[in-house]
Amino acid sequence: MAERMTRENVPAGKSLCDYCTAKCCRYFALPIDTPDTTRDLDFMRWFLLHERASVFVEDESWYLLVHTVCKHLQSDNRCGIYETRPEICREYTTDSCEYDEDAVYEKYFETPEQVAEYMEATVLQADLGATRSPEPPLLPVINL
Repeated sequence: MAERMTRENVPAGKSLCDYCTAKCCRYFALPIDTPDTTRDLDFMRWFLLHERASVFVEDESWYLLVHTVCKHLQSDNRCGIYETRPEICREYTTDSCEYDEDAVYEKYFETPEQVAEYMEATVLQADLGATRSPEPPLLPVINL
């Protein structure tokens, strides 16, 4: 098995894109308002009822992530409209791309059930007070 190319070892005259799986062309993420009410979280649940959607938090900012491949991504992971690609693609460089990044987010939601649990633990706790039973007293220690 060939060792994965690192940024530092890209041969002269080659581009990092020659070795990439085009992560940047397989999703898009849009900032969303921080959900702080049950209504906001219910909208977030609605987002996640749709296929290939998730929500994540990075640097305290919330994003809707849509896992969908650009329709112009070719089988060799190159852009089929490179010369006429959108400005956002033109501004994106390999200097800070995700080539070797394995992101771990502060929060990551894939299912509406995860949002419901989060809602119960955060917003509903604040709105309704404790919704769980109080912690039971400790059992006595028995010396035998």
